[in-house]
Amino acid sequence: MNQSYRRGPSLPLRLFLAVVLSAGLMFLDRYTDSSTQLRSYLTTAVSPLFYVASLPETLFSGASEQFMSQQAVLEENARLKETLLQQSGQLQLMAYLQQENDKLRALLGSSAAIEGERLVAEVLAVYSHPFSHQVVLNKGSKHGVTEHQAVIDDQGIVGQIVSVGPASSRALLISDNTHAIAVRAERSGVRAIVEGLGQWDVLRVLHLPHSTDIREGDRLLSSGLDSRFPEGYPVARVVRISQDASQPFMLVYAEPYARLDRIRHVLLLSKLQQAIDATDLVTQEQP
Repeated sequence: MNQSYRRGPSLPLRLFLAVVLSAGLMFLDRYTDSSTQLRSYLTTAVSPLFYVASLPETLFSGASEQFMSQQAVLEENARLKETLLQQSGQLQLMAYLQQENDKLRALLGSSAAIEGERLVAEVLAVYSHPFSHQVVLNKGSKHGVTEHQAVIDDQGIVGQIVSVGPASSRALLISDNTHAIAVRAERSGVRAIVEGLGQWDVLRVLHLPHSTDIREGDRLLSSGLDSRFPEGYPVARVVRISQDASQPFMLVYAEPYARLDRIRHVLLLSKLQQAIDATDLVTQEQP
């Protein structure tokens, strides 16, 4: 007969040997002085089994902790992005307010005054038309969005809300060829209108006479005269000036500060609360 098919000891015999061995180990552990050393040897012998038995739980716990850590990092990253966007919007205005502090103190009550809460939104879709520069945002009327709200990113003005739904809204970018915004040059104070050309990186400054004090590199800020955008936010930087004596106006082109072709998160500014002009107050008080 083939030896490979021979049966081993019977189950009752195996059980008897296991019981005898267990009893012997308990006797040695109880009544001999070498029990501590023997227990150490046995622990060392079976420790690999403990490690193998606990390995699945260790791997599962490690994977769970790593997933939770990654999720926490993603949530923290989203919070930091939102905080950065909020602070960038405030810094843009603070830079202007710091520069114009003395002037604003003298003209208190005569300009656009107070802004309300700001709302962070994410871009859901971009219109594919080559000249229609519009984006869809994930905030709508139930979040407090209204038409004509100003939209900015961490660099400058992006556009304005033109259509509002319950859970989403549509924003018209300043690069759209139907959009225009009132601006003023930060250096010289010259006021002008900037319109879109249907290009992401180029805007045109309209109707500036040849004698206008404007240079390449001048920063153009929102003037607030259009009643749509608050005063003092960066709009564009003058990049090219062309003068032709046969034309009544010079050609001035500017590059928008906002990264219009790759915006992802934006900030919606609430409508401005217009202050009462100080001159009107004085007039009303006069007999």
